[in-house]
This record gives sequence, C-alpha cells and structure tokens, in this order.
Amino acid sequence: MMTRAGRHALVLAAGAGRRFGGNKLTALWRGEPLILAALRTALAARVERVTVVTGAHAPALESVLSTIDDPRLQRVVAQDCHEGLAASLRAGVASLPSNAQGAVILLGDMPLIPAGLADQLLDAVAGGAPAARVRSPKGPAHPVAFAAAVFPDLVALVGDRGARSVMDGLGEAVACVDSDAPGVVFDVDLPSDLDKTTIDEPT
Repeated sequence: MMTRAGRHALVLAAGAGRRFGGNKLTALWRGEPLILAALRTALAARVERVTVVTGAHAPALESVLSTIDDPRLQRVVAQDCHEGLAASLRAGVASLPSNAQGAVILLGDMPLIPAGLADQLLDAVAGGAPAARVRSPKGPAHPVAFAAAVFPDLVALVGDRGARSVMDGLGEAVACVDSDAPGVVFDVDLPSDLDKTTIDEPT
C-alpha cells in the first residue's frame, strides 16, 4: 500500500476504562483484542505513520501491539493520562514529526469505523480545510482530522476534553464527510457492548 508523506494517524488508547471496569482495549471483540480493529483501520489509511497513544494499561497493550508487523506503527505513552482525554491528544500530537501536514484521530474503542473514511478526512485537510469531521444523522461521530496549523490548539487542551472544542472554534471552515454508517458512532463503553450483534443505535 502506498503511503503519503506528512499524513499521520493517531490512535488514542490511554484511558483507564473505568466505566468498563478495567482495560477494555485488550478485551476480546469478535475473537481478538478490541484495539486491533482500530489499528487496522489506521494502518489501512494512506499515512506515513500510525502512532498509538497508551497510558493507563501500557504494558498490556504493548503485548498486543508487539504482534503487529508494520514499520509504520509507533508508540507513545501519555504519562499524565490520568488527567483525561486531553492528555492523550497532547502526547500524540506532540510526538508527530515537524514535517507532519495533517493527522486523523481515531479512538481505540471504536472498532467499526468504515474503510476509507480516514483517507477522506485527510484528503479534506490536504485540500486546505483546517479540520475535517464525519457528519452523521446518528449523532456526534468519529474519526476527525486536523491540519498542522491546528496542532498548537490541540497541544494546549487540558482536562477530560477531546478535540471537539477546537473543532467547534473553527466553525464553518471545518470540512464535513457524510456517513450514515453505524460504526461512526458506536464505541465499546461497557462489557455488554462486546457482545452486540447489531449496532444500529449509539451506545
């Protein structure tokens, strides 16, 4: 698969999984550790590098990541992950090389992101948009992508806030990619989500 210089993917996987009751990203989803689904989505994209941000359960996740044979896969540990989601974003964005032009951000607990969606978001950013998001009739959706010009705003985030506040601040400049796929809103939040056979509604 051809990669493109300057295009990156971040997979956020640093959370403690408190609502789940522990490390959900190594729990089995359809016969394999949950994190692998998000990683496959990221590695299938036309990106130079995929960086996984670990934290609360870094050793357990590393045992899974070590099974992936792809030189593009990188790891970074968010040492302050207990502060919340912003810490994961800061660690991931800060780890990107200086020549990074854009990054798509995926969540490790969203296993059913449609193929090709990450590339569409990165294409929108490459075309001049400061950010791109998925627009779904089912509610707030993922993944999202940002141009390098917005990276300083992401690194400045604090607390248990994701990138939505940065996205909202960009207003109509944000590019939208429409998708009605249920996977753009489905995340594994509770152990019961692992056994779902249909995902027509968000969790």
